[in-house]
Amino acid sequence: MSRDDATARAVAALRAGRPVAIEGGPAYLALETGSAAMLDLLDEDAKAPLLLSGGRAAILGLGNRLAAADPGDPVRIERAKWLGRDQALSLADPAEDASRAPIGPLKPLGHEGSDRTALTLARLAGLLPALWVLDTVPSGAATIDAQALEKARGQVELVSRARLPLDAMPSSQMAVFRDFSNGEEHAALIVGAFAGRPPLIRLHSECLTGDVFGSLKCDCGPQLREALDRIGEEGGGVLLYLRQEGRGIGLANKLRAYALQDRGLDTVDANRRLGFADDERDYRLAAAVLRALGIAEVRLLTNNPAKVAGLEGEGVRVVERVAHYLPTNPHNADYLATKKARSGHLD
Repeated sequence: MSRDDATARAVAALRAGRPVAIEGGPAYLALETGSAAMLDLLDEDAKAPLLLSGGRAAILGLGNRLAAADPGDPVRIERAKWLGRDQALSLADPAEDASRAPIGPLKPLGHEGSDRTALTLARLAGLLPALWVLDTVPSGAATIDAQALEKARGQVELVSRARLPLDAMPSSQMAVFRDFSNGEEHAALIVGAFAGRPPLIRLHSECLTGDVFGSLKCDCGPQLREALDRIGEEGGGVLLYLRQEGRGIGLANKLRAYALQDRGLDTVDANRRLGFADDERDYRLAAAVLRALGIAEVRLLTNNPAKVAGLEGEGVRVVERVAHYLPTNPHNADYLATKKARSGHLD
């Protein structure tokens, strides 16, 4: 597949607070990064509706959405006179839910198919799923086609590869792959030799708080270290380090979810309150990396059945699921119990 940077440019534009146009549809400005000055420039008549995910709209009680509304469903909110940027942020960010005064009735509008594409771009950018829908397409706006975005997701290119000696490990090397959809770089640690059988594979989603700082709120750091030990004991395997912080919602949103957990929500409800699905990770990318490495069959080190299904759905055969469960601590016991009870994680 030839490289097309249009999707990565669109994601970068949203992160930078610039408008993005969807071919055949309107243009969008991310609520979180688009400044009030930019909004005033692009929407002089203050008529741009606010686009929220269905999940967030349901939390707010807008649009008669059920509590189980698909967070991917777009909901446009008609612009009211009082609905400026600050007020819109208070709707999109659940940190304001407890202190915000009751909101008056807002009329949800019908949505265009391009709205779903815009919400996907916001998630790929690690932003809150909330955007302004602009009447006209600004000159110079980054433009993306919905089909091109879908085609780019799960497509990677090998950027570089080199030996990487590790303490008490077999000969290892690291390969870095770039994601076509948002430009993120994902790493594959290739350890030892596979001895002619499906290699032991670990799909590890990046966790800055756990992997680097040793947070006790999750089990990510211990899981990473245990996975490396297991692969080393096997004499070979692959650890994919995927840039999917916070189950795919990004670092800033993960910390927003942590703040909601401090108020008593569990990890699933915190993600939903932000307007995301329980788990936003996409294993198409992991399958693409494995295929690029010439791996078609794996023994998967995981307790998450979604990882097994995700790889097999992309044509990578999981010949064995190898359990990967570690002891709890007082800070993560509820989190791990929630993963089992509500996300189907196994022992």
